[in-house]
Amino acid sequence: MEGIDYHDGERSKAEFDVEEMKIVWAGSREVLEVSDRMGRLVASDEAFRKDNRTMLSRKDLFKNTLRKAAHAWKRIIELRLSEQEASWLRFYIDEPAFTDLHWGMFVPAIKGQGTDEQQQKWLPLAYKMQIIGCYAQTELGHGSNVQGLETTATFDSQSDEFVIHSPTLTSSKWWPGGLGKVSTHAVVYARLITDGQDHGVHGFIVQLRSLEDHLPLPGITIGDIGMKFGNGGYNSMDNGVLRFDHVRIPRDQMLMRVFQVTREGKCVQSNVPRQLVYGTMVFVRQTIVSDASSALSRAVCIATRYSAVRRQFGSQNGGPETQVIDYKTQQSRLFPLLASAYAFRFVGQWLKWLYTDVTQRLQANDFSTLPEAHACTAGLKSLTTSATADGIEECRKLCGGHGYLCSSGLPELFAVYVPACTYEGDNIVLLLQVARFLMKTVSQLGSGKQPVGTTAYMGRVADLMQCCCAVQKAEDWLNPSVILEAFEARSARMSVACAQNLSKFANSEEGFAELSADLVEAAVAHCQLIVVSKFIEKLEEAIPGKGVKRQLEILCNIYALYLLHNYVGDFLSTGCITPKQASLANEQLRSLYAQVCFRTLFYPLSYVIRLLIRNPWLVVRPVQMQLPLLMHLTTLITILVLFSAAMMEMCIQNSTTQHGRILLMSQLYPMATSNTFDQC
Repeated sequence: MEGIDYHDGERSKAEFDVEEMKIVWAGSREVLEVSDRMGRLVASDEAFRKDNRTMLSRKDLFKNTLRKAAHAWKRIIELRLSEQEASWLRFYIDEPAFTDLHWGMFVPAIKGQGTDEQQQKWLPLAYKMQIIGCYAQTELGHGSNVQGLETTATFDSQSDEFVIHSPTLTSSKWWPGGLGKVSTHAVVYARLITDGQDHGVHGFIVQLRSLEDHLPLPGITIGDIGMKFGNGGYNSMDNGVLRFDHVRIPRDQMLMRVFQVTREGKCVQSNVPRQLVYGTMVFVRQTIVSDASSALSRAVCIATRYSAVRRQFGSQNGGPETQVIDYKTQQSRLFPLLASAYAFRFVGQWLKWLYTDVTQRLQANDFSTLPEAHACTAGLKSLTTSATADGIEECRKLCGGHGYLCSSGLPELFAVYVPACTYEGDNIVLLLQVARFLMKTVSQLGSGKQPVGTTAYMGRVADLMQCCCAVQKAEDWLNPSVILEAFEARSARMSVACAQNLSKFANSEEGFAELSADLVEAAVAHCQLIVVSKFIEKLEEAIPGKGVKRQLEILCNIYALYLLHNYVGDFLSTGCITPKQASLANEQLRSLYAQVCFRTLFYPLSYVIRLLIRNPWLVVRPVQMQLPLLMHLTTLITILVLFSAAMMEMCIQNSTTQHGRILLMSQLYPMATSNTFDQC
């Protein structure tokens, strides 16, 4: 039965240049063209289809992931894709897999913490996939508290080796993706002990499985931790558990770029600044913020399409029922999410610039902006992931009962995305880190030190503590300076109030614990100010295209006033606005909903998702990883063999390949066979 495209009429009502809006969303015309091309490539390749993913068993789902990974490598090599193109290809494949941790954590850890010699040894192997790595930090007993990790790495000066050991049940490594079935190596974080002295947590490269038969090495116990939330989702990822029983590794497998252990067992601080290690953390978290906009945009796209097609009630004289999207209740729930997607996109673009700036400064031994960069990425990671997870769930509700179906794409999108609220830092813990940064900033005001960057407004704290909002009529809330001052005053007053209350405690840590809820709220206020200010700064740029800037101004105002509406208690209790001004803000917000060109604004959000109409198996997952393309011909041959073999449902025990049997097939193919899947 031929379907009807109900959206053609909606697209024709565009009041702005849709193509120019796509470029604004993408960041540049080049990025738009590359992403669109890679999206079509994935959509046209049936090997990447995923329409049956939620119906597969865990075993079949994992085997299917291996096939897709192999086929992806095959296409990358055949088409000689650039790093950017390969990154977009993986973005559209939409399959949580072992490669996410290999490229996203294992390789960056070696690049960021390994010496030049260690990088020369390990990175070529990782780039060619001759070894597959994971990131083993989190333990059963400790996650956010990295300094509480229990795994030990004791130096044996007689053998020039480290002895890796799991002394307790809670010291078991728990959750690393890629660990359960696939990884041959891991960057393991353990407590460094020399001569009985504990030197804190450091990273070590540890081989986990044999490169001959893929079985765990002596002293190493590995398992898969089982099913996760949802039918599909992260169940294609082999999150695992890992224990060590006095496993020995050479001394040079400790990552020693910053901290070194000599042959005699002496600990030496290298001349490389320790702060460089934090550059990787800033990079990962700024990527997560950008991913938040991608995930939320997809949910909003689905909900908006549904709302435009769905009709309920309102029929008069036998005429058509009212489109759901025309109901104010639907608009008041959906449009703020649309605005949030754009807001997160623009703050993500700014964070990308910030990361580049910080990296250049670090290379010049300038660490002045690192604390702010750390606070920004930590806070914005928390803010955007929490809002996105809640937003995806709200979009599911906006689609009524149909949103509960796996075929809507929303349940799996939520299952895949919601872990972002926990990984790379629990969101509440991250906000407490931001709060510490704010308290330090406030404490330095008295010494005459002027804050810079995102806390520059604190330099006007005296004015912000006394200023009065100038809004007299609803339209006044459309003035960017009025909005900005209200958010700055709110953030400054909440931070100062927390600092004043902290000063009443004799023990600062006791006070911090007692006031932690208030401190989290102050951190949220600061982070929301950053997002609002970066949206406003974006509008100060020259934005081409008919009507594009006007629609972005509307969305910016919706985002800011919706936050004011949701957090009106903060604004009122701190005296930033009056109840009358709060009422005027709500009045203006309702007016803005009527001005949103909703029938076309959501298209630039997911300009490739329209391919779903022709290719229903394409679903976009918001994860982008760096993908080096340094591969030898032998690896290509192995990938081709793996791809062919994985498509056969055969069991081949102890499969081997040439070149020392260390290439990709010997590591992955056993995992794609029925018998060995259960044995690993």
